[in-house]
Amino acid sequence: MPPRHPALRTAVTRAAAVVLAGTLAGAVTPPAAQADTLVTRPTAYVDPLIGSANGGNTFPGAVLPYGMMAWSPTSTTGDQTGTGAANGYEYGATRLRGLSLTHVNGAGCNPGAAGDVPVMPFVGDITSSPSADTKDAVYAADFSHDDERAVPGRYTLGLASGASADLAVSERAGVADFRFPADKPANLLFRVSNSLNGSEDAEIHIDTAHRKVTGSVLTGAFCGRRANGGTNNRKSYYRLYFSASFDRAFASTGTWKDDTLAPGSIRASGGEGYATGADRAGRGSGGWVGFDTSSDDDVRMRIGISYVSQAGAEANLRQEIAPGASVDDVARAGSRAWDRELNSVRVGGGGEARRTTFYTALYHALMQPNLISDRDGRYPGMDGTAHQVTRGQKAQYSNFSGWDQYRAQIQLLALLKPEIAGDFAQSLYNFARQNGGVWDRWVHVNGATHVMTGDPSAATLATFYAMGVRNFDYEGAFESLARQATVPHPDGLSDAGCPGQCTGQRPNLAQYLDSHYAAQDVCHCWGGAAETLEDAVADAALGRWARLLGRDEEAASFEERGRWWRNVFNPGAGDGSGTTGYVQARNLDGSWVTPFSPGSENGFAQGTSATYTWMVPQDVRGLAEAMGGRDAAAERLDAFFHKPDGSWSVKGGDALRYDPTNEPGIHAPWLYNALGQPWKTQETVREIVDTVYGTGPRGLPGNDDLGTMSAWYVFAALGLFPQTPGSATMLLGAPLFPSAVLDRPHGKDITLRAPAADATHSYIDAVRVDGRPSDRSWTDARLVTRGGSVTYRLADRPNPRWATGPANLPR
Repeated sequence: MPPRHPALRTAVTRAAAVVLAGTLAGAVTPPAAQADTLVTRPTAYVDPLIGSANGGNTFPGAVLPYGMMAWSPTSTTGDQTGTGAANGYEYGATRLRGLSLTHVNGAGCNPGAAGDVPVMPFVGDITSSPSADTKDAVYAADFSHDDERAVPGRYTLGLASGASADLAVSERAGVADFRFPADKPANLLFRVSNSLNGSEDAEIHIDTAHRKVTGSVLTGAFCGRRANGGTNNRKSYYRLYFSASFDRAFASTGTWKDDTLAPGSIRASGGEGYATGADRAGRGSGGWVGFDTSSDDDVRMRIGISYVSQAGAEANLRQEIAPGASVDDVARAGSRAWDRELNSVRVGGGGEARRTTFYTALYHALMQPNLISDRDGRYPGMDGTAHQVTRGQKAQYSNFSGWDQYRAQIQLLALLKPEIAGDFAQSLYNFARQNGGVWDRWVHVNGATHVMTGDPSAATLATFYAMGVRNFDYEGAFESLARQATVPHPDGLSDAGCPGQCTGQRPNLAQYLDSHYAAQDVCHCWGGAAETLEDAVADAALGRWARLLGRDEEAASFEERGRWWRNVFNPGAGDGSGTTGYVQARNLDGSWVTPFSPGSENGFAQGTSATYTWMVPQDVRGLAEAMGGRDAAAERLDAFFHKPDGSWSVKGGDALRYDPTNEPGIHAPWLYNALGQPWKTQETVREIVDTVYGTGPRGLPGNDDLGTMSAWYVFAALGLFPQTPGSATMLLGAPLFPSAVLDRPHGKDITLRAPAADATHSYIDAVRVDGRPSDRSWTDARLVTRGGSVTYRLADRPNPRWATGPANLPR
């Protein structure tokens, strides 16, 4: 790294002073934790850098709850067509090529999605095209984490070049102070074509008379470079517009396209394509504006964005950030917004590290879904045209990592933010109607990306309804999802995008309905065994939803389909050590796909048979029977979390055991409750919490997957976990905090008390629900839908008598 310029220290000192002056979250020392004192300013415990290493793929930049704008760094490791991580920022990559306006939290496809319009404060003259700087050797800058500050809603960074940036955002807009050395050329680069995945087209227009820079980028391509999806997603589906205004005149302007530089120009256009490396290097367009900083080294920029139009971007900016608003003003408002959101769970007690891990997890879990509608309610539809939110819907949301989120994040959203959940449900239904009735399993902005497998939309909306969410067209949505699950679609016979991005959302449905399993040799899916298990979970959820709607005939049909997992459970499949009974893929003729190994991914999606065999949360009793009874199943589960010598194996890396970095098995620690050994859930969850999660950049086990892994931690810390999609039943574990209050916006709060909670009291000795003793390791739907209290008596050793009676096991 080059020597740090004296101006750098000055810039960062000024930025830090602004943070302190604003008394923003993270800028002061959190108060000491007391068991009887609930947190009132949770932003004091949020560290946005948690998960920015170790493959967590979080980003540290400025964003508000469910915000459209997420202003965060795009780093580089020496290739302008790639970054250090899936979402543009990796803690170990300390070279920057811009501060991009949009990001997606924790997605796993590298280089992920979005990262639109990197804005780069550059010290020096522009003498060549930045697009031609393919190694990021010239138009990028090093930085040190010592010069980086990240708090909810605000991000500050000093660069080794002597420039610095201080950013704060509203929902759809932002304001920045850029500082430059007074004795060197000062420029801002707008790299309009350089989204993380590339772009089809981009444009920039510099208006010197009005001190404005406007433009857009046509892009998309989520997972477009994924090897197992081919080129299926190398396509555009959204255009992001921006409008930036400045507090001072431009001293110079210029644009570029590919390798051609045009000093003095005010217009340019051109995309990069969606390839990577040499196939894309040197392509793209952008522009720059220069400033005279000899007497004033600070440049203030206000910027708004929209997925609908240039006018929308300008209106969003005008309505959300006042012309005279400073970074400090916007950051204070952002901090208050995050405090309001995070106060949906107020915990008491616990040390500072526990609180930091908890509230940062809650912060990451409540980042999404993300707004894509403008202030006037207009949004881009999945049909490529602009739509208006209808009466009763406050906003259109997107970014649905369904295969991941339906297992934990969706339940947390429904529990804490039911109105947002309802608008999100309506948003997904709106998209489906604009998409010929097809509900895509991974929606990015207004694009159907087809990523992953199964039918997570059915599981998601059924869960919302079961947990009391009603502000969406639930009758219409149910009918649409039931139709998708029962009426074959031509896309279901396509192999486009397979295996990772198969176009069909219920692939080869006719065969599935006939055989009662997805046949590996004709399924047109990622893996027949995984598809069968995913569809069984979704169908069971639809059955529960139908039952709640009074549609009993449909309920019975879907409930029966929820048991079709049995058709891919092979009692004779073994691991070579005497253990038999595993989920295994089958061919159309009924034969089992061979060779078989529990550690193989053949027939599965991002997981092995050893993991997927446990993915039957809707029928744990049935799974236990198939394994020879509850005791035999519990013994099998013991081996899933432990090595043969009895030591723990919960950190991943073993194909035969628990993997905390990916979703198919994250519910497995809670299965002991239904197997009559709930103390093992308590000790297993505590082991995972203590060894896999924590503070610092490596504090997440793997991809946060739009808040899923963070939501898992939030539930674990509270001593609750959703039993199965389509249900409001909560399984009980041992809380980390002596007290917690969950705010229910339109009803009675949920109060959790565990006075003895600490590092050593990790077992439940007794429980009272609404003041009455309970010998059940679960709560029925009333706790979630009506509120109430759970009081835990914790101990430092297991109680093998509590909640173990067959009649009291989770149903």
